[in-house]
Amino acid sequence: MANRLAHETSPYLLQHADNPVDWWPWSAAAFEEARRRDVPVLLSVGYSSCHWCHVMAHESFEDDATAALVNENFVAVKVDREERPDVDAVYMEAVQAATGQGGWPMTVFLTPDAAPFYFGTYFPPEPRHGMPSFPEVLEGVKGAWADRRDEVGEVAERIVKDLAGRSLAYGGDGVPGEEELAQALLGLTREYDATRGGFGGAPKFPPSMTLEFLLRHHARTGSEGALQMAADTCEAMARGGIYDQLGGGFARYAVDRAWVVPHFEKMLYDNALLCRVYAHLWRATGSDLARRVALETADFLVRELRTPEGGFASALDADSDDGTGRHVEGAYYAWTPDQLTEVLGAEDAALAAAHYGVTEDGTFEHGSSVLQLPQEAGLADADRIASIAARLLAAREERERPGRDDKVVAAWNGLAIAALAETGALFDRPDLVERATEAADLLVRVHMDESARLTRTSKDGRAGTNDGVLEDYADVAEGFLALAAVTGEGAWLDFAGFLLDLVLDRFTAEGGAFYDTAHDAEALIRRPQDPTDNAAPSGWTAAAGALLSYAAHTGSDAHRAAAEGGLGVVKALGPRAPRFIGWGLAVSEALLDGPREIAVVGASGDAVFQELRRTALLATAPGAVLASGAPDSEEFPLLKDRPLVAGGPAAYVCRHFTCDAPVTDPEALRRKL
Repeated sequence: MANRLAHETSPYLLQHADNPVDWWPWSAAAFEEARRRDVPVLLSVGYSSCHWCHVMAHESFEDDATAALVNENFVAVKVDREERPDVDAVYMEAVQAATGQGGWPMTVFLTPDAAPFYFGTYFPPEPRHGMPSFPEVLEGVKGAWADRRDEVGEVAERIVKDLAGRSLAYGGDGVPGEEELAQALLGLTREYDATRGGFGGAPKFPPSMTLEFLLRHHARTGSEGALQMAADTCEAMARGGIYDQLGGGFARYAVDRAWVVPHFEKMLYDNALLCRVYAHLWRATGSDLARRVALETADFLVRELRTPEGGFASALDADSDDGTGRHVEGAYYAWTPDQLTEVLGAEDAALAAAHYGVTEDGTFEHGSSVLQLPQEAGLADADRIASIAARLLAAREERERPGRDDKVVAAWNGLAIAALAETGALFDRPDLVERATEAADLLVRVHMDESARLTRTSKDGRAGTNDGVLEDYADVAEGFLALAAVTGEGAWLDFAGFLLDLVLDRFTAEGGAFYDTAHDAEALIRRPQDPTDNAAPSGWTAAAGALLSYAAHTGSDAHRAAAEGGLGVVKALGPRAPRFIGWGLAVSEALLDGPREIAVVGASGDAVFQELRRTALLATAPGAVLASGAPDSEEFPLLKDRPLVAGGPAAYVCRHFTCDAPVTDPEALRRKL
């Protein structure tokens, strides 16, 4: 029986198009079919670079006997969580409420009215570690549906009611101030791992948004402790196995506290956020390591994730063929001493092993090691190390590459545009600004309709069928605002404005809160709204940030008020759970600082104009916005009524409704910012 996934745009769904399970995509028709057959729906949610999703697919969904059991008793629905974050969020909330934990693959059994009644994540093909086997679960749910239907209905009804009652009353009680941000810093200090960098224990995730808060807090208050935590964490990650020492780019997380062994998949959002953080760390400190990692990560994004259409693919897989036909996690990235010798010869292999921490026992599985930089660079001959790295990278290119999820997600491309635009501007790499512009062009051309509504994903230049959610509007606006500052092209400010008007119109709730889906989106068992920053900024805090920047550019009270309303959640959560509201804290720093509005006027060919502009781009003032161009240019509202001074270029700085006298000297501007 052919399943129905062959025409989908999601690489994850396409991976399941040949399963013997008769999969449906998430659709009204699937639930209609469940009603017609009077059977429950088996909802399976995952994503293409998820290791355990592949394992369960191979063990269960590719198994004919298991598939027959599914097809006979259920309507099976497959969802890519990256395409439908709303569906994922609603049912994940139910899974976590019911079981105390969540994760992917997520396995949920629903009534034909989409109400959940039985939950789990990964189920093995036979019972193990106290877990029932997947066939046992299928038989159990089938029996409950046949013999105890009333009970199933009551459970489902109760869960839906519980979820519906969880609305968030987090807006409205004012914006976070000095006190809340100081308490957040104190909370982070308590959870800080002083020996290894980062926060909390294993598994350890790169805390990109928290680092952005720490850098901004240092810029605003001069707190040395904040800067130290940020710098030391960035250095520990960059030296660890979580960072790809040969090809650049970061893995999703480390399974240990010391950043040694990564979970090898590389996600677009992590690398975009971290590229920007390292660029900002360089801006604050001039650190050579920060500069190197920012540029290597930007180059990784362009080399490994850029699609032929100019967008950025979602992820690289953790697993690849280890040369024996087996798909193994980390096979592409790990090295044994023998493999080093094979590529480099004995003498260079010994140096490489010492330099990269490759041991006889191995730091990873089967005697292999993940490359790290355990000691200070400079102990070894730099040219020789560069030659070793180049030869290892060339040899690695011969290995089977990890799979790539080629779908373009609007939100994550917005984050990549912001990172590449700023990194390109700070390090004088116009090619990176060009790549950011091409990705922005793709979003406007393929993802945006004539009323500026966004489609969440595209693949091969073809838009998917799912509507953008709040994070798409917010992160794309963020990317466009960064591009406007870097290129001096006001059209990007206009595009950001179109998107943010839709945020005000379609995503706002009472009391300053935001919803993750639009007012007219498909109705699920509950309308999702999650303000916490986890792997990437939540739509909620990202919207607050973009609205605040746009208000600084335009003077719009409505956008400023919406940003402040959204930050009420940071006042509530910042002191209590600072690690989970990092972007919200970073935006709050910008709010407390103004943010500053910088207008630089002059002729583009003028050396002083360029120097003033560069000084503004190097400003560490949190969330500062920059408009540059000819005096009274129509490109940016901030250029209006900003004349030249004595016929030459000038910079104007305003904050909190007051403006300083214009300056013509870059050094004087640097002191202001």
